[in-house]
Amino acid sequence: MNPTALIFDKDGTLFDFHATWGGWSRGLIEAEAEGDPVRMAAIAAALGYDLETGRFAPDSIVIASTTAEIADAMLPHLLGCDRQALIARMNARAAEAPQVPAVPLAPLFAELAARGVALGLVTNDSEAPARAHICAAGLAATFGFVAGADSGFGFKPGPGQLLACAEALGAAPGTCAMIGDSLHDLQAARAAGMVAVAVLTGLAPRDALAPHADLVFDDIGALPAWLDAGAITQA
Repeated sequence: MNPTALIFDKDGTLFDFHATWGGWSRGLIEAEAEGDPVRMAAIAAALGYDLETGRFAPDSIVIASTTAEIADAMLPHLLGCDRQALIARMNARAAEAPQVPAVPLAPLFAELAARGVALGLVTNDSEAPARAHICAAGLAATFGFVAGADSGFGFKPGPGQLLACAEALGAAPGTCAMIGDSLHDLQAARAAGMVAVAVLTGLAPRDALAPHADLVFDDIGALPAWLDAGAITQA
């Protein structure tokens, strides 16, 4: 049975995680540490980020955490820093971060829309940066529902965002598929009673995601062929 709605994660799913956030994260760390190498190293370690390579560890908290959770990991190394001010700076910087698409997005989503499937986006990023990113990618009118961790529906791995998305799109949860790159995405799909589809354009490797997914694709470019083949329901 084909799903009636596809619900997408953002970072690591629509956009390649390392290519998008690697260099940006170094800039954030350097700015917040005011160039102090000791504080930079401490913040990088807290985030699971390698300052030498500009890459994240597979178990980095950045993979699926909210902006507030990432800020909380940084705060012990930023003495006297105001939490809300830090979150505001992070959101402002994130909104301006150039996004590197995992695949050519405009033609893919045109294909998906042509199949009559409803489309939604749920992310543990904040909503304002998420909307800025999809707008910059030419997808402003693509999604019938967009929610971030600060939108009032909770955040992944909880099911709240996904259930709100399904309701907004007029789709029963059991007829929806959640597509994401992290265990949080797959756990949220399970909690919401949706098909769990993993992609490998984030930080988590196949062997970490496969036991928790109904299927695993290299990237979201495989979705049209999957739909054409009749898709699946939950395993």
